[in-house]
Amino acid sequence: MERYNKNKQDSIAQDIALKIQHGLYQAGTFLPSEHQLCDLYGSSRETVRRALSQLTELGLIQKIRGKGSLVLDLQRFSFPISGITSFQELNKTLEMHATTEVLQKKTAIIPAHLAAGRVDEGRTALHIERLRKIDRFPIVVDEDYLLNPPIKDVPDNAAANSLYAYFEKELGLDISYATKEITVETVSPRIAALLNLDNSKLAVVVRSMTYLANTTPFQLTASYHRPDRFKFIDFARRRKISFK
Repeated sequence: MERYNKNKQDSIAQDIALKIQHGLYQAGTFLPSEHQLCDLYGSSRETVRRALSQLTELGLIQKIRGKGSLVLDLQRFSFPISGITSFQELNKTLEMHATTEVLQKKTAIIPAHLAAGRVDEGRTALHIERLRKIDRFPIVVDEDYLLNPPIKDVPDNAAANSLYAYFEKELGLDISYATKEITVETVSPRIAALLNLDNSKLAVVVRSMTYLANTTPFQLTASYHRPDRFKFIDFARRRKISFK
């Protein structure tokens, strides 16, 4: 059995993503074959295949049977809908040159419109509000409400960098799955001002509840995205159901 290396997988995916973004692998062309990539990176085929699957989930390539991995047109930064990928992980993989500004970090009551159908009304949580910028241009406002238990507090440096890295490496949490709701709606004047939106004040809003492997909910999030800077991708496989 081939040995699989998660760190190697991530480094391969990141290197190929950067080459796509910088035009070394252009849209409409095929990546080198899996065999060539194994030789190029000195890695097993299993590790290369997992790296390519990671790029597929990000919407950077499409695998075509009998031909290889086709590079897709990357005009906007891609957010996977089905996966649970942090902004900092995308920043690293796609080299977005993004920065994060923590606007608020305090205990607060979860807003009723966000809590509805997800948590008990009036429940408090650690509220962290962050503004994401690419090349100093605002593109996302993240509103995270972290539930206690299991999360009591978050250090300032973790809030400014990667919450998931802190949750997984420092707290040992096993993050498993999330439910997501995506809408396009008029946002508050404050959010519109933070994102420099036009007079329509329309943003793509992603509301999600994230769970641990033991089904404990721990993170309720509302993310407000500029609609002109991101595309949202998903991967679906046809599942046939037999009717008798």
